[in-house]
Amino acid sequence: FHASTTAQETRFALPETLFQQGIRRYGFHGLSYQHVRDTLQLHSVRAGERLLMAHLGSGASLCAAREGRSMASTMGFTALDGLVMGTRCGELDPGVLLYLMNQGWSAERLETLLYRQCGLLGVSGLSADLRVLRAATDARAKCAIDLFTARVVREAGAMTAVLGGLDVLAFTGGIGEHDAQLRSDVAARLAYLGVVLDPEKNRAGRQSQVEAIHASESAVEIWVVPADEGHAAAQEAFKLL
Repeated sequence: FHASTTAQETRFALPETLFQQGIRRYGFHGLSYQHVRDTLQLHSVRAGERLLMAHLGSGASLCAAREGRSMASTMGFTALDGLVMGTRCGELDPGVLLYLMNQGWSAERLETLLYRQCGLLGVSGLSADLRVLRAATDARAKCAIDLFTARVVREAGAMTAVLGGLDVLAFTGGIGEHDAQLRSDVAARLAYLGVVLDPEKNRAGRQSQVEAIHASESAVEIWVVPADEGHAAAQEAFKLL
């Protein structure tokens, strides 16, 4: 799905020899985004315009698409980059890893840290599950939620810049589909783009159905689309038969 992204979105500012070895941004959650795109094309005449998709779950990323084609995404060479996730930290200054290596950390220990001990779990010290953190009352749980939300909002701004504006915003994934508070918080901080959520539609969303949750005055359509990567994978497999 991300094969359509341009060189300026896929290349790191590394020597050409490393690029030739395949070290570049690839993007992930492609099947999820393909499903969201295809589903929205059945429900919205604007789905082929400037579309921002947010796959928010234990793994999380954003994807900017225009005319149905991926233009940019927040994940890169691996699924570690971009947003704060359940146990992954997302964007990180590489200098932090150099510092830890100089402190004697092995590659194996760093891998365990980055994949299993960071993100919501690492910040909260409690859980990688946003539902557990919302039920908690301590400051670290709130900090983890705030950091997760802030990173989504910041990267949404970057994705919108790639698109040159925004016409449709879609939430998918476990958090994106089921956490009405997260959707409300993100939408409120994207109001400068013309994003206006309908509070009642947002709270009353049926989790198994595609739902439009934008207010009538919103310049941007807002949708909740249940994730179904298996369906997208089956469609791709069927093409090979």
